[in-house]
Amino acid sequence: MTIVRALISTAVKKGWDLYQLDVNNAFLHGDLHEEVYMEIPQGLKVEDTQLVCRLRKSLYGLKQQGESSVFVAIYVDDVILKVLQTYLHNQFKIKDLDKLHYFLGLEMLYKDDGVLISQRKFTTDILKEYDCLGYSAVSSPLESSIKLRAEEGTLLSDPSYYRKLVGKLNFLTNTRLDIAYSVQYLSQFMQAPREPHLKAAIHVLRYLKNDPTLGIFLSNDPSYKVTAYCDSNWAACPDSRRSVSGYLVLFGGSPISWKSKKQTTVSLSSAETEYRSLRKVVGELVWVQRLLEELTVPCTDPIQVFCDSQAVVHIARNPVFHEGQST
Repeated sequence: MTIVRALISTAVKKGWDLYQLDVNNAFLHGDLHEEVYMEIPQGLKVEDTQLVCRLRKSLYGLKQQGESSVFVAIYVDDVILKVLQTYLHNQFKIKDLDKLHYFLGLEMLYKDDGVLISQRKFTTDILKEYDCLGYSAVSSPLESSIKLRAEEGTLLSDPSYYRKLVGKLNFLTNTRLDIAYSVQYLSQFMQAPREPHLKAAIHVLRYLKNDPTLGIFLSNDPSYKVTAYCDSNWAACPDSRRSVSGYLVLFGGSPISWKSKKQTTVSLSSAETEYRSLRKVVGELVWVQRLLEELTVPCTDPIQVFCDSQAVVHIARNPVFHEGQST
């Protein structure tokens, strides 16, 4: 989704028009270059039952399925654009969806100073599905004093209920970065969810009820400056004592990338935890910079990264410390 947000943000800043086309049975048009075989489907009668079928098209569900996308940026007049549309219609069965308003569950609201991207309908549907419309709203995604453990509380009779809910909340983080930490926290208990975990997940729904229309705003301010913020929570997990990293990347003041994730190893100090978090956001920034270059965005200004640890600043500046810092 970072690519989608970066593309839309670039289009808004450059004044590009966003249009959407739907290609019917798109995967049936993709040639399969690898050798992949499948059992003979039911209903197809063959004399030799030992035979198998070789796939020629990249069907949905394969590991080799199509993952590439094409973004067409038009700088010419309407006549050439019409020729392009006619050519695409001749090659594929395409439905013209006109200006981009709804895409992959994201709703676009165009304003004079930018675009607001939200998942209002998806949020409302979740609240209805889990009967939370009658609940009172809360002001924070998690209680400040909450401490969930993996083996405290009664096991849920239907673990899929919890897993499905957390999965939906995870999809909602595409526009609701304010619940990214909470969803990361709840995702740790997917294997054996218990009643306290479900109660915390319902608390997140009550927070969403506070404002289902909340989303991210991509400004049309012609600033292409990239900035990032990172932080960490040392030994946040009471079961494994592992820390949690978090970062946010802004493009011209608009959020395009963020993540909250538990670190893979145990850190021996808060400085080590913060340094790992800094390492993660720098790796993300290298990729974001290359992405923006592909989108013809001039990245001439140095990228600023902000953290709240003086020790990490000293470690990052002094190469002598780098040898002992594993990330």
